[in-house]
Amino acid sequence: MPDTAIPLVDLKRQYSRIKNEIDDAVGKVINSGIFIMGENTKSFEKEFADYIGVRYAVGVGSGTDALTLSLRALGIKRGDEVITVSFSFPPTADSIVHNGGIPVFVDIDPETYTIDVKQVEKAITKNTKAVIPVHLYGHPADMAPILKLAEKHGLHVIEDCSQAHGAKYEYAKVGSLGHVGCFSFYPSKNLGAYGDGGIIVTNHQEIAESIESLREYGQKEKSKHEFIGFNSRLDEIQAAVLRIKLKHLDVWNAERQINAKLYSEFLQPLSSLILPIEKPYATHVYHLFVIRCKERDALKIWLAKKGISTGIHYPIPIHMQKSYQTVFCQCLDLTTTELFSREVLSLPLFPELTGNEIVYVFKSIDEFFSDRRS
Repeated sequence: MPDTAIPLVDLKRQYSRIKNEIDDAVGKVINSGIFIMGENTKSFEKEFADYIGVRYAVGVGSGTDALTLSLRALGIKRGDEVITVSFSFPPTADSIVHNGGIPVFVDIDPETYTIDVKQVEKAITKNTKAVIPVHLYGHPADMAPILKLAEKHGLHVIEDCSQAHGAKYEYAKVGSLGHVGCFSFYPSKNLGAYGDGGIIVTNHQEIAESIESLREYGQKEKSKHEFIGFNSRLDEIQAAVLRIKLKHLDVWNAERQINAKLYSEFLQPLSSLILPIEKPYATHVYHLFVIRCKERDALKIWLAKKGISTGIHYPIPIHMQKSYQTVFCQCLDLTTTELFSREVLSLPLFPELTGNEIVYVFKSIDEFFSDRRS
């Protein structure tokens, strides 16, 4: 067993790699006395837009705000239907409800766990205004058929990229394919801040300008508020941290991919597990390494006893959450969503995870099944 427990994510190890850069950048912000809407935020917006390959990026307070403000800017209003998945974190759908819209939940593809394109087409009605595909666990949704359907029916496409910083669909980075792309910078993300933060990317000037006003109380000029807005801005300290981290993101993603490959090689012989796959159109950035197991809960307890932290993303689909029992929403057949929520288990994965730690996780899982067979 390793000298210390193996966490699901270890942000201290990442900080130790870039400590001098981070300390210097944060110190400069503090010494400047400018903490909101300064040069770091402006520079990061430009750098992130260039990284994703879009014209505009607007920093906001969180990934949730990114989704909510995007829908508001696109004109989603009471009674409008927005198609998305229930196999996600609730803010994906909360953003629809916050705008008065109706979430329409469709099932997931059984291989990628992203939105089932065939169900999207079945769910479209005269009231459908948008689709929110979620690039889950770091694997892109199948965007080409989604974009084709959206064009055919005049729908907006809002990409939820909160788990897919740097992932690609074909040759384009996620976030650059729909009308807008929404990212979270929650600390544990592939590109994470040291607090909350988010960003919206787009190629449409009108959308970007609308979001810029929405994030700052609905004003286009100081003290001239043209509509009801929000207080949702990416602060200078977070922007400074993210500017440093963005320079390292591709290397960190490559390290995640190496660790995911090691996991797959070790775990492949265990027939009781279903491992993540990578479609030919996708560049998977492995925000999470998620296996499926019919004995998930027992395996989770076993690994905890071995000092291995795991996670479940997600144990309760959105449509089954207590918060959604009083919300008007629509559900298509969600058989796969409900089944997988009982089987998924996230193993430790982060760039600094060592080969020895991966071997220990594998051996612990192998012991679990060996014990079951004996």
